[in-house]
Amino acid sequence: MTEGISGQIAEATPPPVAAAPPARRGPWIATGLVLLAAIAIYTPILRGLVGNWAENQDYSHGFLIVPLSLYFLWERRERLRELPAEGSWWGLVPLALASATLFIGRLGVEYMNQRLSFVLLVNGLVLLLLGVRIYRVMAFPLLFLFLMVPLPQSIVNTIAFPLQLVAAGMAVEALHLIGVPALLEGNIIHLANGPLFVAEACSGLRSLMALITLGVVFAYFFRRNLAERIVIVLSTIPIAIFVNAFRVALTGVLAHHFGPEAAGGVIHETQGLFTFAIAFVLLLGEAWLLSKIWPGASAEEEAAS
Repeated sequence: MTEGISGQIAEATPPPVAAAPPARRGPWIATGLVLLAAIAIYTPILRGLVGNWAENQDYSHGFLIVPLSLYFLWERRERLRELPAEGSWWGLVPLALASATLFIGRLGVEYMNQRLSFVLLVNGLVLLLLGVRIYRVMAFPLLFLFLMVPLPQSIVNTIAFPLQLVAAGMAVEALHLIGVPALLEGNIIHLANGPLFVAEACSGLRSLMALITLGVVFAYFFRRNLAERIVIVLSTIPIAIFVNAFRVALTGVLAHHFGPEAAGGVIHETQGLFTFAIAFVLLLGEAWLLSKIWPGASAEEEAAS
């Protein structure tokens, strides 16, 4: 009788479920080797890119882009382990764009296109060798790499001057509010003790890329819904204009009370750091305000971030 009951229990007990096989490492190793080969091929272009970061303080944030991208990938490691590597021919699309962009950049000696080509190549190789499902998880870290490419000087020259006029106009209005006499003529502010030239560096455009990068990283760690993150990133544009107008106004106050020498040199560079800190504080305030007026992110949105 006991043997019969034991047999029935043994039959009713389901067999143990076999553990899911670990993800195949072959496609990952192959992708890593191909990416290393791509880096070797693009070494002259990447060397010039790093040199640009080192020489131009407006793009020094480029040194942070790759480490941050790798960190974002590391955060997704558990989700990536669960997905099979299934290559997709859709990867040929960004690869074709990378080839065309590189050709145009070489033909016109345009560095931005050549550098964008490398980022497109990385995205295309991941999509081609690892597939759509894995690429969706890696999309944000890979697309984040576009922020390490500086704007071409042609775009800077086209947009900077109108922004200089906006910054100068806002600064003059602020100076009038606090009782400092000032007259605006183009991008030159005439003060009682001499003119103040609003240079390209004070337009806001040169710090815009750094502020956009800050906004993207801030929005990522803020971990709210996608709409809030978009609002935070887009808000870096008016914040950049406002902060640089404040910087010009502060320079005007110093020049008015202490002479033109007080507005230059170390003090001027310190103002740049100070105003960038103001931009960060404004982002903090905006995030706090959004947390009060916007519904919280759902569990699905948090898991997809």
